[in-house]
Amino acid sequence: MKCIGKYSKLIAVLSLTAMVTTGCGFGSKNVVADYEIENYNTNLYTGDLFASDLCVASGDVNLKGITSAETDTLHSAALFDVDGKKVDFSYQMFDKIYPASTTKLMTALVALENADLSDVVTVSQNADMNSFAADEATCGIQAGDKITLSDLLYGLLLHSGNDNATAIAEYVGGSMDGFAKMMNKEAKKLMATGTHFVNSNGLHNDDHYTTAYDLYLIFNECIKNDDFVKIIKSKSHTAKVTGSSGAVRSITWEPTNFYATGEAEKPDNVTVIGGKTGTTKLAGNCLVLLTEDENNHPYISIVMNADTKPLLYKDMTAIVEAIPEK
Repeated sequence: MKCIGKYSKLIAVLSLTAMVTTGCGFGSKNVVADYEIENYNTNLYTGDLFASDLCVASGDVNLKGITSAETDTLHSAALFDVDGKKVDFSYQMFDKIYPASTTKLMTALVALENADLSDVVTVSQNADMNSFAADEATCGIQAGDKITLSDLLYGLLLHSGNDNATAIAEYVGGSMDGFAKMMNKEAKKLMATGTHFVNSNGLHNDDHYTTAYDLYLIFNECIKNDDFVKIIKSKSHTAKVTGSSGAVRSITWEPTNFYATGEAEKPDNVTVIGGKTGTTKLAGNCLVLLTEDENNHPYISIVMNADTKPLLYKDMTAIVEAIPEK
């Protein structure tokens, strides 16, 4: 009887295995199919992938009108059709590069997601304008100043103030290291796998890097925020700052990109909305830009490590003027 019981159990196990393996049994139900539907047919496994709302390409993408005359003067570049979810052009967009002040796009994103624009920030000595070298851009804030996070973000994105970037990092993250961890966490969430940040301003560090494609992922997330777009569209901004003595002073900031300043002729057939510049010796001249075509379709264009500022804008203009007709 014990042997019969053992064989009965063995037969039952084998029968169940056969039913699961073949998808048969339990009436007309397909066990495997039902299990997969319940456990695997989720957003992750169907067409509704994370990347389904993004522009994706595996490598270089050629674009009519863009030749070696443009790519020879830069390290990497790309053009993204935001609405069409299409990479119209890419050149070495997965290469590791130093981002310089385009870093501040992530600084703004993390701040907007973790603090309120009306918050009042007290500036530390680390963020004092005099704590930075003469060739490092600052917005003019001083230790003891009280200034809103909104004003700090305007100075960060328009004038590219390293002092503002430090004040934001210390307020939102508790310290520069704490904020860098938040930046890297956000990069991971956005699948910006070629990125690592160590500071909020983009001042050079060998361990502070990104890719042109990752900058697209970051900027694409930024432009979903209406406050961010409002800031980068601004022609200027005047901040009210209360000093440690209680005296109130005004500081006015204007955009650093040459399209806004008039130092570069604006591209034909598109409207320049705004963006972020970046320049260091090792990063070269960089620009991440949001434009709209004549039908108000948004495009993100990126040029990294251009040889000179004039070439940066020459190359960027060539790229956005080559946007394919729909």
